[in-house]
Amino acid sequence: METTVRILLVEDDLQLGESLETALRLEQYAVDWLRHGDGVRSTLGSTPYDLLILDLGLPGTPGMQILRQLRADKHELPVLLLTARHTLEDKVDGLDSGADDYLTKPFEIEELFARVRTLLRRKGASRSQHLQASGIALDPVDRVVIFSGEQLDLTAREYAILEILLRNAGRFVSRARLEEGIYSWGEEVGSNTVEVYISRLRKRFGSKAIETMRGVGYRVPK
Repeated sequence: METTVRILLVEDDLQLGESLETALRLEQYAVDWLRHGDGVRSTLGSTPYDLLILDLGLPGTPGMQILRQLRADKHELPVLLLTARHTLEDKVDGLDSGADDYLTKPFEIEELFARVRTLLRRKGASRSQHLQASGIALDPVDRVVIFSGEQLDLTAREYAILEILLRNAGRFVSRARLEEGIYSWGEEVGSNTVEVYISRLRKRFGSKAIETMRGVGYRVPK
């Protein structure tokens, strides 16, 4: 079972950026792509991400400066650096500045996928507490959902919506926030997409498992 993971890709090379965006989306990640360094901090401040893939050679604010600013701000988002710089000194500088991993160009896409999975596992381990409400138990590390003693297989978007609701158990979550959790920039959002997934989840967990307040959003009762 996989959750929808949101990745911010910052890469100014058009061909490489398009290739990475397409490849990561095919792996079922939600990917937002920036080609300039100046918008990174504001984007991270407005949207929650699970991973930052950051090129060092960016127009505007350089990648290394972005990384150092994030760590100075105590931002714990995992960062995978991409760079054409191959020297040991460059790698050490990147890691000492707060990067979690470092990948030199050119690279094979399978290696990128492996490094992404490793960083996401580490992030999941730091959020390892089980989530429970309305008789539903969710393990964010192993991505397992248990209900009535049985493990359920959910689609990636069903899981993503359920995790958001459980992390906010007892509070209403807006439809816009749920849409952010399952879509990348530029993807067309159906007018009733969230409602469709909520309906599917109710069929799995019962009609009372998820409450609706018209004009406000949805919640899982504590």
